[in-house]
Parts: sequence; C-alpha cells; structure tokens
Amino acid sequence: MAENGYTDLEKQKLFLEEHEEKHFMSSEIVRDIIIGVSDGLTVPFALAAGLSGANVASSIILIAGIAEVAAGAISMGLGGYLAAESEADHYTRELKREQEEIISVPDTEAAECGEILSQYGIEPHEYEPVVNALRRNPQHWLDFMMKFELGLEKPDPMRALQSALTIAISYIAGGLVPLAPYMVIPLAKEAIVASVIITIVALLLFGFVKGYFTGNNPFKNAIQTAFIGAMASAAAYCIAKVFRA
Repeated sequence: MAENGYTDLEKQKLFLEEHEEKHFMSSEIVRDIIIGVSDGLTVPFALAAGLSGANVASSIILIAGIAEVAAGAISMGLGGYLAAESEADHYTRELKREQEEIISVPDTEAAECGEILSQYGIEPHEYEPVVNALRRNPQHWLDFMMKFELGLEKPDPMRALQSALTIAISYIAGGLVPLAPYMVIPLAKEAIVASVIITIVALLLFGFVKGYFTGNNPFKNAIQTAFIGAMASAAAYCIAKVFRA
C-alpha cells in the first residue's frame, strides 16, 4: 500500500540509497602490504642481528642488508605478480568452462542455480522466476554461477602489477627500519641495540595496525608479530655466535 506517495518498492530503493555501509574493501592491497612489511621487518632484522653476532663491521652489515632488501623486494614482488597472474589464469579457464556448460547443458546449470538459491532458504516456487530470469540473460547467468557456484570474482587486469609493486615497496619500507641504525652508528655492538629497539617498536606498531585492519585483536597481533621478529633475530644472533666461537 502506498504511503506519502511512495510504494513499498520505492521506499526500499530510497532506503538503500540513503543507507551507507562502511566495509573495508581493499583487502588484497592490505594483504600485500602485510606480506611485504612483515617479511621486510623480519628478514633484514635477523640478517643484521646474525652478522652483528659475528662481530662484523656496521658498514659490512649495511651493505649486506641493503643487498638483501633489494633481492628480497624483487623476489617477493615477483612472487606476488606470479600469484596474481595464476589467479587470473584460473578465473579465465573456469569462465570458459562455465560458458560451455551454460550452452551445452543449460538445464543442469539451471538446476544448480536453484540448488544454490535453496541454500539461502528460498523455496522452489520463489526461486524459479529468478532462475528463468537468469536464463534469459546469459551474461548475468554466467556472472551468477562464477560468483555463487565457484566463489570466483573477476580479477582486476592491473592486479598482478599492483601486487608486485605493493609487496616490493612494502618490503623495502620494512627492511630499511632495522638497517637504519647501521647507517649512523659505526660500531655494530651499539648499532644492534638501537636496531633491536627500533625494530621491536616497529613490529609492535605494525602488528597493531595489522590486527585493526584484519578484524583481529590489535594488541594480541602486536605481541605476536613482535615476538616472531624477536625470536628470528635472536636465533640468527645466537647461531652466528656459536659458529664464531
């Protein structure tokens, strides 16, 4: 029944236009940043600690650290690129297969549509018009099957390059943190102390931010991230001391 000049359907449309849900949509970018910064903070930190345990000069540690950051950024970035390319290739293969099935066995695909909708508590007499509407629009039908049957979203064409650059830049940003003290402190024994303090603080902050954006407990994530980084550097330092002795 209309009220204030609006039908129920118009009211629903107005409500959806006025309602704004605040969801964090850039999960892939956040994931790439987490991967890059996490490894960037941990690996060069452990390397610098290990070389410090071997009583190597700060200049040597810095050179080795910068070389590792460069190699690590390229390796991690390439890994991100190949992973994104693999996902895109998988989507393309599945899309082609689904297109062929919609053409060759449309009744089977329609039945699968109904089965999917029934999982949401929709009765046959309710979803049959929806299935018929999808059959009349092959592209929407294909999109529906890709998303709800296979759980696949169409990848961004720039995703591979974006992932590679994001991971590489994040790795460099993280990797420079534990190396910074070696740039200004000539004695490795003094530089390692500053590096440990700076990196642990950075790991705590990074863990907190990571927990906030991933929906986990920020404080728990901060402690876990700092603990892992500390254990990695301590292990490298102790191993270097043992072999040095």
